[in-house]
Amino acid sequence: MNFEKLFAQAKTRGMEDVQAFLTRRNELAIQVYEGELENYEISDFSHLVLRGLYNGRLGTFVTEVLDDSVIDLAVESMIANAKIIDSPDQAVIYAGDPAYEKLTGLFSESLEQMDVAEKIAAVKRLDHTIHAKDARVSTGQTMYGETTKTVFLQNTKGLKLEDKANSAYLGGEVIVKDENDQRTGFDLEISNDFADFDIDRLAGKILEEGLGALGAKPIPTRPYEIILRHDALAVLLSTFQGVFSAEAVQRNMSLLKGKLGQKVGSDLVTIVDDPFLPKSSSSRSFDDEGCATRRKDLIKDGVLTTFLHNLSTAAKDGITTTGNGFGGGVSFVNMKFLPGTIPFEALIASVNDGLLVTGLQGSHAGANPVSGDFSLQATGFLIQNGKLGAPVALVTVAGNFLPLLQDVVAVGADVKTGYYGITCPSVKIRSLAVSGL
Repeated sequence: MNFEKLFAQAKTRGMEDVQAFLTRRNELAIQVYEGELENYEISDFSHLVLRGLYNGRLGTFVTEVLDDSVIDLAVESMIANAKIIDSPDQAVIYAGDPAYEKLTGLFSESLEQMDVAEKIAAVKRLDHTIHAKDARVSTGQTMYGETTKTVFLQNTKGLKLEDKANSAYLGGEVIVKDENDQRTGFDLEISNDFADFDIDRLAGKILEEGLGALGAKPIPTRPYEIILRHDALAVLLSTFQGVFSAEAVQRNMSLLKGKLGQKVGSDLVTIVDDPFLPKSSSSRSFDDEGCATRRKDLIKDGVLTTFLHNLSTAAKDGITTTGNGFGGGVSFVNMKFLPGTIPFEALIASVNDGLLVTGLQGSHAGANPVSGDFSLQATGFLIQNGKLGAPVALVTVAGNFLPLLQDVVAVGADVKTGYYGITCPSVKIRSLAVSGL
C-alpha cells in the first residue's frame, strides 16, 4: 500500500493525523513422528493496523489486504469508527523519540538462507538419536519452528521505523515405558543460530525428563523447601506477568497496586523487561505506538520500581511511557528473571528436606492473577540431605505470588529461555505447601 497516498487522502477528509503499523510474519513448521516427516508448513502473514485522529478521537482500521484498493474503505472506516468512540483516554499519534536503539544480532541471514532440507534432516536426526539412546522410548515426535518477523511503522508526523528479527526452536516429546509405568519427556532449545542446536545434548535432556519420571508417586501433604527449576518458574511468571501492567493497575486488577517503590520480593529478586535480548524474534527498538523501547527493571533487588506503560496509561499517571504499547494494550517484550551465581547442583545440595519442581500445570484454572493465589499440579523429585531422590507426581503446590517472591532465598546461575519466551534461572523458595498423600 502507498502510505503517502493514504495519508494525503485522509488529510483531505479532515483527519488530523494517521499512523500505519504493518506486521509481516514468515513461519516454517516441521514435525517428524517416528522417523517420518509428518508435517511441513510454510506460511506468510501480513497484518496492517491503521489509526487515525478525527475531531480528537482515534479511529482504527485493520486489514490483511495491502494494496491501494482499500484506501477509500480504510479512510471511511477510521472516520466512522472515530465518530462513535466514547473514551476519556487521550488520543495520540506519536511524533517519535530523539533516538532508537540500533538492534544487532536479531536477524540471522544464515538461518534464513539455510536449505530447508538441512532443517528437516536435523529434526529427523534428533528423532533417531532419541530412539537410539534408550529402548524404553515408546513413541516420539520431534519438531522445528522458525519465525521471521518484520514490523514497519510510518505516520503523518514524519516517523518511519522498521525492525526485523528471526528465531527458531528445535525440540521433541517422547513417551517412555517400563513394565510398571509410562511417562512423557519434553524439551526444546531456542536460538537464531542453528549451530546452537546440540542434537545429542537435547536428545539426552528429553529422555532424562521422561525416564527420570518413571515410577513417580505423590508424597505426604505438608510444607517443603522448594527448588523451582527454570521452566517451572517461567510458568509462574507467565501466569502473573499481567500484574506489572499499568493498565491492570489502573483498573484495580493487579495485586501490585499501591506498592510502587515498596519491597515486594527478597533482595535476590530482579525482574527486567529486555527488548534488546539477542536471538529473540520478540525484541524490538520501538513499540506499536512508535515509542522507543528500553530495558527496564520491574523489580530491582526486591523493590517494585516501575509498571509497564503505553501512551494512554502513562498520560493517566503523568509520566513517560516505558515503550510497552503492544496490540492495543500493555505487555512485556522479553521478561527475564536475572540469574545468580549459584550452580544448579549447589542449589540442590543446599536443601535438606524438599522438592525440586520440574513442571507446573493448570495455571489457566489454578491461579488467580488478581489475588496472586495459585494451586497448581506439579511434578519433580524429592530432595533429601542435598541429594535428588524419588520422582514425584500427582501433587499440587499452593501459595501466593508475592510471598513466593519474598521467600526466594537463593537464585541459580542456570538460565534458559523456554517455551513461554520467558528467561529464568532456577530459584530456591523457603517453603511452599504441597498436597499429596
